[in-house]
This record gives sequence, C-alpha cells and structure tokens, in this order.
Amino acid sequence: MKGTINVQAENIFPIIKKFLYSDHEIFLRELVSNAVDATTKIKTLSRLAEFKGEVGETSIEVKIDEKKGTLHIIDRGIGMSKVEVEKYLNQVAFSGASEFLKEYEGQVEDGGIIGHFGLGFYSAFMVSKKVEVITKSWKDEEAVKWVCDGSPEFTVTKNKKTERGTEIILHIDEESKEFLEKARITGILSKYCKFLPVAIKFGTKTELVDNEKGEKDEEGKVKQDAVEVDNIINNPNPIWKKSPTELSTDDYKSFYRELYPMTFEDPLFSIHINVDYPFNLTGVLYFPKLAKHKVELQKNKIQLYSNQVFITDSVENVVPEFLTMLHGVIDSPDIPLNVSRSYLQSDSNVKKISSHITKKVADKLAEMYKNDRVDFEKKWPDMQVFMDYGLLTDEKFYDRIQPVYLLKNTQNEFKTFEEYTEHVKGNQTDKDGNLVILYSNNPEADHGIVAKAVKRGYDVLEMNTPLTAHLLQHFEGKLEKTSFKRVDADSLDRLIPKADAVESNLTEDQKKELTPIIEEVVEKEKFTIQYEALDETEMPILITQSEFMRRMKEQAEIGGGMYGMGNMPENYNLIINSNHPLISKLLLETDATKRGEMAQQAADLALLSKGLLKGEKLTKFIERSTSSI
Repeated sequence: MKGTINVQAENIFPIIKKFLYSDHEIFLRELVSNAVDATTKIKTLSRLAEFKGEVGETSIEVKIDEKKGTLHIIDRGIGMSKVEVEKYLNQVAFSGASEFLKEYEGQVEDGGIIGHFGLGFYSAFMVSKKVEVITKSWKDEEAVKWVCDGSPEFTVTKNKKTERGTEIILHIDEESKEFLEKARITGILSKYCKFLPVAIKFGTKTELVDNEKGEKDEEGKVKQDAVEVDNIINNPNPIWKKSPTELSTDDYKSFYRELYPMTFEDPLFSIHINVDYPFNLTGVLYFPKLAKHKVELQKNKIQLYSNQVFITDSVENVVPEFLTMLHGVIDSPDIPLNVSRSYLQSDSNVKKISSHITKKVADKLAEMYKNDRVDFEKKWPDMQVFMDYGLLTDEKFYDRIQPVYLLKNTQNEFKTFEEYTEHVKGNQTDKDGNLVILYSNNPEADHGIVAKAVKRGYDVLEMNTPLTAHLLQHFEGKLEKTSFKRVDADSLDRLIPKADAVESNLTEDQKKELTPIIEEVVEKEKFTIQYEALDETEMPILITQSEFMRRMKEQAEIGGGMYGMGNMPENYNLIINSNHPLISKLLLETDATKRGEMAQQAADLALLSKGLLKGEKLTKFIERSTSSI
C-alpha cells in the first residue's frame, strides 16, 4: 500500500526539522514518552480486564546500531493495528493519547498518559533521513511496518513481528551523527527520562554476583563473578510519587543526592507537596544551605516535570522568584506547555500553583518554628538570605513569615519582632516616641561602639546579609514609628535623642578657631566636620557615616538603589566631641607643631577605630605612638 500523509502544508517536514523544537535532543524524550504511554495503556486495559493476556515484561529499550547508523526505541505496550497506524501516524497532530483518554475518561490512574499533542512522533524527523515503525497491536491482528523518508509519502506493509508492541527505527542523518554516540544518548535519557514511570533499558552494565557453584576464596568467602546485566537508567518510582508517611528523613536526603550527585552537603530540610484539588501538583522541595555573605541565587535547581517527564529547570514562571533559591522537583500535568514542552505560558493554573507553593513553604517554616524553636534558631543563619529575599519580593510570604522572622543580637540571642520590640522599647524610644533599633553589619569591627551601646543599656542587632539595606527600608515602611540605625551612623546621643540634651563646652568662635586645625590633618573632600556636645567619656573625635547615604549605596551595589550611588566615593562625618578634655587642650596649646601632632593623633585614632587608617598614614601613626611610650 502507498499513500500520502494528511498535512495542511507541503513543507511541513522542513518546518518540523528546523523549527518545531528549540532543541533537537527533545526528539528522544518525545519518542520514549510515547513508548511510556503505550505501556500505560496496556496496563490500563489489563486492569480493566479488556486485555486478558499476560502483560509480561514492560520495560522500554533504547538501542544504537552504529554500523547501520540507526537508533531504536522498543516498547512492549499496546501496539497499533494497520488502521491505527494510518489514523495516528499519517495525520500530523492527531493525538492517540487524547483519544485514549477520552474513551477511558476517569479510568486511567494518576493521569498517567503523557502525550497530548500528537506532534511528538514527528520530532523523529529532526534527526532522521528515514523513520521506520514496526508494530503489532494487542488485538489479534497482524503486524505492520510503516516507512517514511521525510517526504509527505509513506509506505505501509505487512511484517513478521510476533510480539505485542512497537519498535521505532531512526536512520540518523549526516548532520545528527552525535545521536549515535552512547554518551550523548545516556545524557539525554538521564536528563529527560530519569524518572519516567516505566523502566528504560539502555546498554548493559557489569555487576558482581555470587559464584553460581558457591566456590570460595582463601578467606572462605563466596567468590564474586562479573556478569553483564541490563542497564536501567531511570527510577520509575521517585520519592515525590510516594506518601510522606512512608518516607524517612534519610529517604529525602538520599533522593537529594540522586538529584544532585555532585552536591556533598545535605539540605537543611525538605517540603513534600501533594495536591490533587483544584489542580494536580506533587513534588519535593529542599532548603539548601545558603552562603550568608553573598547572594547566591542558584537558579535552575528546581526541576519541572509533567507526569514524570522532565520539562525544564527554568521555573521562574511557575514559582515566585525568591523560591528559585530552593532545590528539588515539581511535577504537574496542569501546567500548560507549548508544543515543545520547553516554554511555559501564563494562565490561571500556573498562578494558583505558584501561590500554593509559596503558602506550603511559609506554612512549613512556621510549623518548624512552632514545633522546635531551638532547631529553628540553629538553622536560621543558613535560611536568612532566603527569608530576606522572600519578605522583600512577596507580600503574602511577608504576612505569613514576619511573625516568625528572627532578629539576632550581638549577644547571640534570637527574638521575634514582637519579642524584640517589647525587650527594647523602654530604653530605645526617643524623645518623639519613635522606637530606634540599633544594628551592626560587623559587630567585631564595631566592637568599641557596640560595647558602649550595651553599657548604656541598649541592644544591638547583628544584620549583615547582602539584602540588609533593602530589608531595613522595607521593615520601616511596614512598622509604625520604628527606624533602624546602624550603631556607628552617629553618636549614641544623636542616634536615640533624649529630652535631656548635653550642653556644649565650646562657643561658636572656638569651633571656628578649631576647624582649620582639624582640616589640616584629614582629607577635607572625604570628611565633613561637625561638632556635637557628647559625654566626655566618648572619644574626642568620632567618624560616622550617614545612615541614609550608606544604605542607598549598599542598595545600589546589590541592585535597586538610586542610580549611580554604587559608584559614589565614600564620604564620612568627622564629629568633634566639644566636651572632651583633649579638644579643650587643643585650643589652649600655643605651640603650632605640638597642636598639629595632637590633632593628628586624635584624628588617626578615630580613623583606626573605623579601619580607615592604612598605608603610610598607619605606619606614621605607629611610629609616632611608639616614640611617645
């Protein structure tokens, strides 16, 4: 028999070959998926007692014949009759899967039929100069062979095949010889078919088994013989298809290593997702340990599947941006895919799924806090960057997580916002009734000023993730009459101004007299000189940096700040404590040289306390200090 494929355009095959799929390797996923569908169908018919024979071995086999230049995909599924071959293969975009689902609606378990598009089979022509299909139906009909060379013409003939199922033979074209390489096929199968629900065989592997005769070695142990066995390349029953009640923590860790074999660090914890209404969604998400001092947005770590077929690891349209920091698997047949299954389209189901995943993650975190706060605090440093990112970018996540968000102070104590506010409001409320929360990006570098703050009865938080500047601004927009100030942004008296202000010992004329003396020993373009009436126990000169300007610069460096702020030079406030005895001595000193040395020493001490004294200036400071001992 001869015939013509029913297509709407004469150039359909060149279109398929070049443009149907974004990546030609997808052809193997499509053909293996079709084989899985055929296998699922025969199992369904057997379960419904429509097929009364033996289902038998149902694994799918992929083979390479390098000499003939062919790639084979063999299944033992439902097979096709001559009528079905003409119906399914000779009409581009006619989906046998859709027809089967319609006929057995409500009777196919787990929505297990993968193909719904009908174009999958024709992806074979992207890499083949000729395609053969040898198939025998589960019904008592003779086998047939369908052959097409990539033109609209085909032939269908009788065949001697005796076993139920289908074998697809691809005669690989010259441009696609890579698909005759074992390593290339192994890589594709591992990528797209790793968790298909039917065992897939590709080649053999060597295993050690006990000697059949029971022969023993010198130590009395049964000898091991090397034998060749089928190489099953997939895990047909992945963890996300199981019930959480039958899984242990070790099971989740083991699956994590299966997903990421090059990762040697266990995840912090996992979240098992299992939803069947109003959409189908299963999966397992893992919290990895995140680097605290740099934003490592390790995207492309969540794998998206549809009925256990890998679709993509670019899931930005399925999960909120901040959740792309997680690792794991999401499987849903309800996520719409285009013909290549490679790019996601936005629709209501995707939005519902995205919202549910966010809720599931937030609920898990709140549950961990409630059930074991000590363990939650222990994990907090590895979760904080994720928390910060989520609070900043997702309002619903903020609402759910803010009550359990932890603030850690320099004494290594953790408190929620509610607990912390209650803890500090008595001493850190300024004269206008505003709560001032002090923090440090680097408590070790700020040890001196932190110690003074603590001595005054203030509490200082440690806040030093890359997103801190953005997060503080976000919190200030949410919390009433609350501000965050870095502990070195000003003198303590000005950070939390009280009603009883200290009077200055210097007159305005004395300040004018002192200013040029200080300007001689610092870089005028870098420091703005200011006078403050501080307690005499404070340093004679302090160096601070505007909370606003520094925060804007930090935001610009990570993204989202004012344009150009990231490249601005550092500018500081040089605060002269008008009540310190040394400042009065400077004004009384008549020897200009000695007065200059005193001013230099005081300024260098301030620079040193901020880590700003370097190079030649640091060397001279050390020499000057040493000579005065």
